[in-house]
Amino acid sequence: MVTDMSKGIPWRVLLNFSLPLLLSAVFQQLYNMADTVIAGRCLGESALAAVGSSFPITMIFMAFALGSTQGASVAISHLFGEKKLAEMKTAIFTTYISITALSLILTVFGVIFCTPMLEAMNTNADIMADAADYLRIYTLGLAFLFVYNIATCVFSSLGDSKTPLVLLVCSSVGNIILDLVLVEGFDMGVWALALATLIAQGAASVAATLILFSRLKKIETSKKPRIFSVNALGKISRLAVPGIFQQSFVSVGNLFVQSLVNSFGDPSVVAGFAAVSKINTFSVTMIVTLAGGISNFTAQNIGAGKPERVKSGFKAGMIMSELLAVILSIISVIFSSQLMGLFVEQPTDTVISTGVDFLTIVSPFLFTVTAKLVADNVLKGSGTMVFFMISTFTDLILRVGLAYIFADFMGVTGVWWSWPLGWGIAMVVSQIFYHMGLWKRKHSI
Repeated sequence: MVTDMSKGIPWRVLLNFSLPLLLSAVFQQLYNMADTVIAGRCLGESALAAVGSSFPITMIFMAFALGSTQGASVAISHLFGEKKLAEMKTAIFTTYISITALSLILTVFGVIFCTPMLEAMNTNADIMADAADYLRIYTLGLAFLFVYNIATCVFSSLGDSKTPLVLLVCSSVGNIILDLVLVEGFDMGVWALALATLIAQGAASVAATLILFSRLKKIETSKKPRIFSVNALGKISRLAVPGIFQQSFVSVGNLFVQSLVNSFGDPSVVAGFAAVSKINTFSVTMIVTLAGGISNFTAQNIGAGKPERVKSGFKAGMIMSELLAVILSIISVIFSSQLMGLFVEQPTDTVISTGVDFLTIVSPFLFTVTAKLVADNVLKGSGTMVFFMISTFTDLILRVGLAYIFADFMGVTGVWWSWPLGWGIAMVVSQIFYHMGLWKRKHSI
């Protein structure tokens, strides 16, 4: 279903578009958390640590997928808002070809260098073999991951958030079933978790592509779109490359933090951080997804020449996102022990205390990263990529730098305190950029 978000009551349009996105994020995170939960409960603490150690590297690959496709999504949304449908189709086809090629390059790189990357992160020798096996299989499925993200971003650009939800529900359920069958039924070990993800993503990417192209056939154009356009690639790259850098630098920052946690030399701390990272990622991703609807809303309305609607969308998005942040903060703090218990059947005291300390320090400050993300998405949706990147890098540099500084005299607890401080300062920067009206300026897209 294609939706023109430049029409209708802004808060209602944004709510109807964002809620399916939010549900999609829930299932996406269940998808991502399934490996960690099943590794911990079915295979033990060392398996949990192995999956957790490879997580920051898999997030770098995810960063490339998200950064490139989200950049393309903004360009496609603008063209849809301007009703340049032939150019829009050309941009979609060009996106498919160029990003699929990128995924194949990353696949080769990942397969060759998975073990050196894990070694560079101070991964414990006891879990190295399992971590490398898991990462190598995961990397072989990168093309499916990228293709699926292309399709879902195009659906979002056209105002359709329901189709990705249906696809993701089916894929998530299939992934969890495969995890249980391969690990519990066939006793195949940690690497089977990555194999299940590969199979589920493969099926989802094929289904998403078939549905998308059948929809595109129904959109009539005044002229025939091209299969590939260098000009379209240039426009997409101007938005996608900053997005890739932004997402990748965040993931590289997480690599440094993971390496810092690994350096404490306690497998139980690593396992606890692996579990709580998934919980924190779940919360932040919920907020990122809900706030992300504002990016497509902004892009369509800027493209349609209706910037006045963006302010209404910003206010509505802020209220919805902050409400979600408060709910997630309360749940994370009150039920921190129970949440940690989901990941390991018989957790040690260190595993539980590591996660509880993190959640009680970090989760109450989710409201700050929420205010940052809402403003960021207006900047991104309008094509104000330089200031969007400045806001993101402020958060990243502070969080990583402060983690290493605080760890010297506070231990691992100091690492946790870097999150709220980094979020808070970056939030101020991003809000200043929004209220300066930088997003109102004419940007080349």
